[in-house]
Amino acid sequence: MGVGKSTVGALVAERLGCAYRDTDDDIVAAEGRTIADIFVDEGESAFRAIEKRAVREALAGHDGVLALGGGSILDEDTRALLAGHQVVYLSMDVEEAVQRTGLNAARPLLAVNPRRQWRELMEARRHLYTEVARAVVATDGRTPQEVAQEVLDALELKEA
Repeated sequence: MGVGKSTVGALVAERLGCAYRDTDDDIVAAEGRTIADIFVDEGESAFRAIEKRAVREALAGHDGVLALGGGSILDEDTRALLAGHQVVYLSMDVEEAVQRTGLNAARPLLAVNPRRQWRELMEARRHLYTEVARAVVATDGRTPQEVAQEVLDALELKEA
């Protein structure tokens, strides 16, 4: 959350000369409401089912840079689907997260005690991110352009 996946993903796609897509945007468009509203109205498990379907469809139908929501890797089937792709885990520490997002209540998983919950989420997910990632790129204190270049370098991809 707040790591810059959308900004960096769009920059990487631009540099590669390919399309960019974000599964969070796909979900909002398909459902006609925000992710926060889905969480509130239906709960996390319903959202995760919607997210799983969105990721599966995007991986099957998109040939370009794809940004996934931070919790999408919680699903074992999704992790298996990602195994055949060049996945990059964009990482940051909690202090950077505070600066970037303010860890505000608009993020449903961080509504109560956001710093502690962010740390707990990362501890629970970090091993899953690294499991599927071909590369890990730290974003702390770096511009989106610097991060995008490191992503390209880490995956040994050439700009278009």
